[in-house]
Amino acid sequence: MARALESTLKYWLKSFSRDQFKLQGRTVQLSNIDISGDALHASLGLPPAITVSMAKSGKLEIVLPYLSNVQLEPIVVMIDKLDAVLEENDDLDARRSTSSAQASSSSSKGGSYGFAEKIADGMTLQIRTINLLLDTHGSGGGEASWVPPMASITIRNLVLYTTNENWQVVNLKAARDFSNDKSFIYVFKKLEWEYLCMDLLPHPDMFADPSQNKKHDKGGAKRVFFGGERFIDGISGEAYITIQRTEHNRPLGMELQVHITEAVCPVLSEPGLRAVLRFFAGVYVCLNRGDVTPNAQKQSIEAAGRIIVSFMVDHIFLGIKDAGFQLELLMQSLHFSRATVSDGAIAKCLTRLTLGGLILRDTFSRPPCPLVQPSMQDAADEPLHIPDFGKNFCPPIYPLGDQQPPTQDDRVPLMSLHCLKFMPFLPPPEISSHTVIECKPLTIHLQEESCVRISSFLADGGVVNPGDISPDISINSIQFNIKKLEITVPLEPRKPDHPTYFHHHSSSFNGARLQIHNLHFSETPFLKLGLLNLDMDAACFCLWEGQPIDASQKKWSIGASLICLSLETCSNPFGPNPSRIRSSELELWRCIEMRSVCIQVAMVTADGTPLTHVPPRGGVVRVGIACEQYLSNTSIEQLFFVLDLYDYIDDVSVRMAMAGISKPTKIVRSESLDHESLSEKVPADTSISVSVKNLKLTFLESSSVDIQGTPLVQLVGDDLLMKVAHRTLGAAMAISSNLQWEKVQVECAETDTSLSEMRGVFWVQNKRNSNGVPIPFMNISVVHVIPYNPEDTKCRSFRVMACIAGVRLAGGMNYNEALLHRFGILGPDGGPGDDLSRSLHHISSGPLSKLFRPSSPFADDVETRYEGVGSISSSSSSSYLQLDEVNISIELKDWIFALEGAERLKLEVEDSCSREKRSWHTFFESFVVKANGSKNQKVKNSIQGEAHKYPVQDVKVGIEGLKTLKPESPTKGSADQRHSGVDIKIDVVPCEDKAGNITWAVETLKFSAKQPIEVVVRKEELQHVAQMCKLEIDSMGRIAAGILRLLKLDGPVGQATLDQLSRLGSDGFEEIFSPRKVKTDTTTEAPSGSMNRSPSFLAPVDDKESCSCLDPTLASLEAELLESQSNCAELRSSESSSNPHLQQLARKLETMHSLLARLRDQVQVIKERERCTFEMINYRGLEDVLL
Repeated sequence: MARALESTLKYWLKSFSRDQFKLQGRTVQLSNIDISGDALHASLGLPPAITVSMAKSGKLEIVLPYLSNVQLEPIVVMIDKLDAVLEENDDLDARRSTSSAQASSSSSKGGSYGFAEKIADGMTLQIRTINLLLDTHGSGGGEASWVPPMASITIRNLVLYTTNENWQVVNLKAARDFSNDKSFIYVFKKLEWEYLCMDLLPHPDMFADPSQNKKHDKGGAKRVFFGGERFIDGISGEAYITIQRTEHNRPLGMELQVHITEAVCPVLSEPGLRAVLRFFAGVYVCLNRGDVTPNAQKQSIEAAGRIIVSFMVDHIFLGIKDAGFQLELLMQSLHFSRATVSDGAIAKCLTRLTLGGLILRDTFSRPPCPLVQPSMQDAADEPLHIPDFGKNFCPPIYPLGDQQPPTQDDRVPLMSLHCLKFMPFLPPPEISSHTVIECKPLTIHLQEESCVRISSFLADGGVVNPGDISPDISINSIQFNIKKLEITVPLEPRKPDHPTYFHHHSSSFNGARLQIHNLHFSETPFLKLGLLNLDMDAACFCLWEGQPIDASQKKWSIGASLICLSLETCSNPFGPNPSRIRSSELELWRCIEMRSVCIQVAMVTADGTPLTHVPPRGGVVRVGIACEQYLSNTSIEQLFFVLDLYDYIDDVSVRMAMAGISKPTKIVRSESLDHESLSEKVPADTSISVSVKNLKLTFLESSSVDIQGTPLVQLVGDDLLMKVAHRTLGAAMAISSNLQWEKVQVECAETDTSLSEMRGVFWVQNKRNSNGVPIPFMNISVVHVIPYNPEDTKCRSFRVMACIAGVRLAGGMNYNEALLHRFGILGPDGGPGDDLSRSLHHISSGPLSKLFRPSSPFADDVETRYEGVGSISSSSSSSYLQLDEVNISIELKDWIFALEGAERLKLEVEDSCSREKRSWHTFFESFVVKANGSKNQKVKNSIQGEAHKYPVQDVKVGIEGLKTLKPESPTKGSADQRHSGVDIKIDVVPCEDKAGNITWAVETLKFSAKQPIEVVVRKEELQHVAQMCKLEIDSMGRIAAGILRLLKLDGPVGQATLDQLSRLGSDGFEEIFSPRKVKTDTTTEAPSGSMNRSPSFLAPVDDKESCSCLDPTLASLEAELLESQSNCAELRSSESSSNPHLQQLARKLETMHSLLARLRDQVQVIKERERCTFEMINYRGLEDVLL
């Protein structure tokens, strides 16, 4: 027995000798003994990066059993105090060299399972107090305030004893009977403790940091002033240990299952919470370091080939309390397990984390508001998906699988995480880590103050830099699935002194709710990205199927079956606080609904180096977005609320960005400040595509709460595809965009509010080409080449190719004016409506001003580049807009304009397809506009050698098949269909005069008809057309006047011009061409500088009418002047003739008389000139010609 104890003590203790072993009866006492860190490390199954730097016991007492019961009763080892320091080792190679001697000296351990081994396995260990100090380095980035704190763990009354396979205390012989008929040796032990607490202590480096005298750091967070805090207190628990060895006593595996019933931390300050997050981040980095090899784990021969460590906590409560901020975190059934299997060269680690319940709530608000909780609507107990690598990874070491200890919960967890890692990381193309996260439905309530604080907390320890846990060359795979995610964003008005104060408009909405069904995210280089079509992209040859996969490639895919954005309306209008409203009182306005949404992204670096920056500099980026169906319901009131919500979210995001300061990292800035350095920071080839299969946009009445009612405007489209690409071409970049739209239809409500039907005002009829393929409604392609250097004038080009076909327009201006009045865009007085004015004011001073604010991700670089030089000159900035080559081609094919009034046309259902032919309509087969320009072309009459001022040198306009047809009879066809119509060709070129001014002139104008044109029309039809044209012109003028008033141009234009525009079709022409109805007071009221200074400048003047208007005015002025002269003469006769004032007055009256005579002569000349000019144009004669 003495030799067995000596052999065991030599393994566990440092520098132990036989002289220290003095038996007094059945008791042996030792003091101040150093325990072997390697033996303790291997027995506890600690990760390789953790080193036991110091382990020392106080008083050690060994009590031996009676000799007759040595095979039945255990040896009891009692320690009053055990101190140990666990430290993360940065240099593992040095640690292996120092531990090799210790491992070789203990090589005698093993061989046969004899008496000494049985004595050691049957020992009972009792420790009164254990003090553990855990020090992890984490990834603090060099600043002491970010270093993880040290953890001091205290355990009291710990007992470790041997049991049988059923975890029952029996004699040692009965405990060993289980292994008699087995091919392995099993040892079952149970561990119990009464008290456990953990204190977080500041790292010693923090006291050497001069910033510790501050209470807050640069970002305002309370992470600097941390003097230590108790995190866990009063925890008791038990653990079940199973050890498996071979028949020759070689270790095979060890399984440790820890069960804790309750973990409570009622009060934790904000600095304490930040320290906790940094501590767990440091532990995570330590456990997942990529520079650890399995050989590092073999520090002693007790290191097992399979290690399973699991923790089960039934209830967890964490309370955070600080000034103005309180959070409570409740978790249930937290199960963490980590299984490691090593074959001597590669170790595989499987981490499994499950959580049965989670509630995070803000208790500072009244009433308390839940921030994160499981969804109450979906309580189905469907099992979560387990990945294939998580099944049968490591069979349990405990031999009785059906009699596992009660440390697991059989309920379906709320979320689960499975992570498989290889250590060391495998070289490409093998995947080094697989991570799968599954989650049941969750509800998230975003509250401003809580989000700002939580974002700051996560910046401390919730986010770990990828380079800290894995090398850059490794390939990782991540998959995340959640069945349903519901996010609620409340919008509450704030006080004026609040950081996110805004003027909340009166609205029946009080929040927004975003629902996402079947959300999934994947990241792996083996993804099949069907949207991007990479195999047909030459620039993505590295991503083709069959190409080698390495760390230079990244592929992401994210999608959802349904995304729904709803606005919350409250049936109780007197409820100011949405948190106090019961859920039964809330109604949802479904605003946006998207089905089958998918986003796919692929990236690759240019030189094959690992992709560490997103997006890769100089690399290739492909993004594809697809949506099967997009539905939108919009109203004026809802638009105002969404704008307020956007403004609110933008302000909160700014606060979160300022509060969530990330960890300090070393930023390497390029010293080159030329223009090429900017191009190197962006991808060299980027392409983004967006496709929508079915599109439906609905605009509802502002007072309507029924989204199923008749809308005001409805747009329905099919097969919308947009593509935007950017490509670097040496010293320039080419930006191309393509828009293709298969079909679209726009319907508007009737002007009569009693009618619930809708009228189509814009639709498309797709024809087929020669190959039988339908011609799309819209096909636009734009390519713009811009040099990086503004002084480079050899590669600036702009090309546009557009084709819009099959358009049918109906309704007319009269109908549009009625709709504008109904929509509130135009008011009763013809000016802008109240709703439109409020909308424009809200948009101009609200969130959209921030949305369209120009910003550059390289703003700092641009400021640095031009620092000391001043602002960029207007000439250099405008040089980007100058073009050397322009090629524009716009073609409109198969268009029909139908002239309809505001009244509804009654058509049969079967004739609805030819509705545009039931009224007067204009048709053309093709309308083509081509504009060309090249640097080799010169403007006519320009000076030789002078650069041209306009890039467009030639504009050609062509119209084919232009026809105006009268309404067709439902029973008889139109004979005009056999005519091909009129063809028009126009060439417009720029010309330069002697002064150097560029003007545009029509060079050629050609009219042609391929077939004779026959016009057959009745007088009644022409009168009807004339009346409709008159109404259309009236509506057009009133709409134009409303637009001018909307643009605040009524002052410069003048009220008289607006009045003429309002009566443009009826008597407006007469007022324009004849001033006899223009009142003199209207012209005098016009402000100075207005356009209507004299009606005679705009219209012809008749002699008789001018005499009645101008001659009496001049005659009155002459009479008044003559009277003034006579009075002045009487005064001069009565006064002295030498009075200078009277002489000066007389001279002024004579001057006025001469000026009046000159004015009469000029008026006569103007009247004669205008009479001769407009004598050939008479309004009544024009009407006779039209009839």
